[in-house]
Amino acid sequence: MKQDFFWGASSSAFQIEGAWNEDGKGKTVADYNAFKRSHLQADTKVASDFYHHYKEDIALMKELGLTAYRFSFSWARIIPDGDGEINSKGLDFYDAVVDELLKNGIEPLVTLYHFDLPYSLVERFNGWASRETVYAFERYAKICFAHFNGRVKYWQPHNEQNLMVRVDERMNIEENDPQKADELRFQMDYHMSLAHALAVNACHQMIPDAKIGAAISSTMTYPKSNKPHDVWAARMNDNFKSNYLIEMHVTGDYPQYYLNYLTQRNITILRFPEDKAILQQAKMDFLAVNYYRTLCAEYYPTDEQIGVRERGANEVDFHQRGYFKLLANENLKASEYGAQIDPMGLRLVLNDYYEKYRLPMIIMENGLGAVDVLEDGKIHDHYRIDYLQRHIEACQLAMEDGVMLFGYCPWSVIDLLSSHQGFKKRYGFVYVNRDDFDLKDLKRIKKDSFYWYQNFIQQSLS
Repeated sequence: MKQDFFWGASSSAFQIEGAWNEDGKGKTVADYNAFKRSHLQADTKVASDFYHHYKEDIALMKELGLTAYRFSFSWARIIPDGDGEINSKGLDFYDAVVDELLKNGIEPLVTLYHFDLPYSLVERFNGWASRETVYAFERYAKICFAHFNGRVKYWQPHNEQNLMVRVDERMNIEENDPQKADELRFQMDYHMSLAHALAVNACHQMIPDAKIGAAISSTMTYPKSNKPHDVWAARMNDNFKSNYLIEMHVTGDYPQYYLNYLTQRNITILRFPEDKAILQQAKMDFLAVNYYRTLCAEYYPTDEQIGVRERGANEVDFHQRGYFKLLANENLKASEYGAQIDPMGLRLVLNDYYEKYRLPMIIMENGLGAVDVLEDGKIHDHYRIDYLQRHIEACQLAMEDGVMLFGYCPWSVIDLLSSHQGFKKRYGFVYVNRDDFDLKDLKRIKKDSFYWYQNFIQQSLS
């Protein structure tokens, strides 16, 4: 790896910060959803309490050897109602975090929006259903670009828009009719793409030395067999889950297969004439890739309701009539939470994206969620070391293939709140001593993977 390659780790605001309503922060969709499950698991009120431990945690990042930290600002901490007055205490907090990172030689890689829309925008505009939210995001982005100009040089407008829109809860979609839900979903998706483009354009205008790119939940699908229809089904799953959105970000419009699908479903997206120039002007500087698993698909024949989506094994995977049905890949092992582990898939997806889009790439998320056990003050997470080692090797092979990759930031820097498994499912290099209903002492304990990654970074930079 090159000396200027970023060795980092990742997090997001609602999963790590806590202090959900301190110092003027407003409620978010992530808070609202977490509170609904608070009788079952931890919520966002404390999370990992990074808000009160950021200096200690950044000191651990420096000890780990990180040269970059990918994290998100909470929109509602900076603008509590989403589009009103700026909360100076929110900016003060992120000033302190960014300055502490820079003081410790760690490059801040900032996401503006990671699943945590200010809830006031839901109450007033139904969130991304309205263009009002598009312009509120543009204003928020411009405030951040102006305030952190010269200190933050790498930005991502949204995290995993292509995954977020599949989850009704994250998009505050409460429509029981599947057709109406999808009509709303596709309009919201378009509005988010427009907001992304406005942020990209504003970044280039306001801080031309900065870099900005999309953070995509990557999809790599294998066909169940070598039957031509299964091969087509696998490709269409990739198209509908990820490629359509990268195409929108790169070209400024949807690909034809996507437009055909909208016609097929009798879905019309409201677009204004001036949007086209905004979308086409928005040229990304890089593509941020989040990678956890691969999928397998077979052709889904049907005579009725072609194109209609059906829920798959989890909230983010769906079958699509007339296109594809997903199934387990019998050649891969899965994590205890069901994600099929596939380092070769990472090499494939990096090659695929680079061949298509010719953009520099960085891994912004990649990790193994597991139930880590604290024994005699230690966590022996050899399974995570094996996972990360194999995926880093896949990155190295992709670079040998010619892929331009400039960083690797596994999920996550410390244990944090999992959206649906609370603190049972852990990803971090550092154990946070709490469980779902007992905060204990929130002590930070370095896992075996911490020492492994620390040694690996040292060797890579020497």
